[in-house]
Amino acid sequence: MGNELTTRAADYSQWYNELVLKGGLADHSAVRGCMVIKPYGYALWENMRDVLDKMFKDTGHVNAYFPLFVPKSFLEKEEGHAEGFAKECAVVTHYRLKNDPSQKGKLIVDPEAKLEEELIVRPTSEAIIWNAYKDWIKSYRDLPLLINQWANVVRWEMRTRLFLRTAEFLWQEGHTAHATSEEAIVEAEKMLQVYADFVENYMALPVIKGRKTPTERFAGALETYCIEALMQDGKALQAGTSHFLGQNFAKAFDVKYLTKENKQEFVWATSWGVSTRLIGALVMAHSDDEGLVLPPRIAPLQVVIVPIYKGPEQKALVDEKVNVIIASLKSSGVTVKYDDSENQRPGWKFAEYELKGVPVRIAIGQKDIENGVVEIARRDTKEKKSVPAEGVSDYIINLLEEIQQNLYNRALAHRDNHITEVNSWDEFKSMLTEKGGFISAHWDGTAETEEKIKEETKATIRCIPLNNAAQDGSCVYSGKPSTQRVLFALAY
Repeated sequence: MGNELTTRAADYSQWYNELVLKGGLADHSAVRGCMVIKPYGYALWENMRDVLDKMFKDTGHVNAYFPLFVPKSFLEKEEGHAEGFAKECAVVTHYRLKNDPSQKGKLIVDPEAKLEEELIVRPTSEAIIWNAYKDWIKSYRDLPLLINQWANVVRWEMRTRLFLRTAEFLWQEGHTAHATSEEAIVEAEKMLQVYADFVENYMALPVIKGRKTPTERFAGALETYCIEALMQDGKALQAGTSHFLGQNFAKAFDVKYLTKENKQEFVWATSWGVSTRLIGALVMAHSDDEGLVLPPRIAPLQVVIVPIYKGPEQKALVDEKVNVIIASLKSSGVTVKYDDSENQRPGWKFAEYELKGVPVRIAIGQKDIENGVVEIARRDTKEKKSVPAEGVSDYIINLLEEIQQNLYNRALAHRDNHITEVNSWDEFKSMLTEKGGFISAHWDGTAETEEKIKEETKATIRCIPLNNAAQDGSCVYSGKPSTQRVLFALAY
């Protein structure tokens, strides 16, 4: 069939790459480091986007759109921000090409079409957005300003992997302005919770909510909150971030408001975002050696029906039964496809939809009709059973919820089994290589120790959990006093 995958045990990285390509999610493009998101992968992103968009609107946010290009001088206004993104920027210097007089059909950059100021292709939009907010915010009546945009961004990554790290990717970025620091912090924490709810309840992936260390914060932020998830290979993946920006951008772009007491004050800011990287997380968290395994709540296709028949008479009987099931499922909001195409045999179709991770497959043939049953296969456990055709829609709706919960429970058990407390440096190193996952260890709070651990093991502090308990101890690396454990891991 040509769909056989490298196994996870043999080469997890190769398995992932093959699965993204063979599962029809994405393809490599002619532009180095950029990908083509194929219709099936884009349908998955649309489902994620639609759910998140509603969650944002339910929490009072509205959508807008800002330019793709950021004047270089804007990026330079917030020093930490500029420094953090400088190495990843794609820069536009000219605005026109012309024919090369020495080579027919070739184009060269027109030296006379040089821009007065270079433009950065947005790596993130704080700079261009806060320049606009300067004109939008005048008084306390204009606050809070709660805006989100769905966009593409460019970060010139040197080592790229489909969905996980590409030079261009799709995302949403929220940018809000508030009258007080307290309001802004509440907003940043609220959006982290929105992300956690989405990833857990729709992607069926448990997360740990925490704060980043000062070294790992977003460039220009006073505090970065994050959700961290664990993949099947024991590596962590940052699934979303929310930042308290303080007044850094307000001061950089002179965004002030008139208070009720008639005083001029700088506003307080947040930004927050998730990207198409979530698709990579989804693939790595749930899928198996046979293909994708997709949670029903965001799967592009929840149910596929494959007919088994000989001749047009049997086909007509199957069609009649299938049409009733389809109408019932669609009326309940279930996405369903009837694959009665004649160019492939049923066995091929079974394998193809297994590869694509469709949660439920129904097979119906002449004998099933005679016995008043249909055969149902669930993708998560590969269990097959005959179910009475009467009331099958209700059975499937319940089954989809059962699959959703099972995927979450399975990922939670894996995650919880891979959080290990360690108390010595030797234990830290051996646990990292032998078991992986999150390592809960004491850290002395210094950037120096954090960097040394990273240099020696490649492990980073993924987060300081929000629900962390105070606990006196000794730093696993330096032996200096520590007041709490943090979570280390190897990460994507």
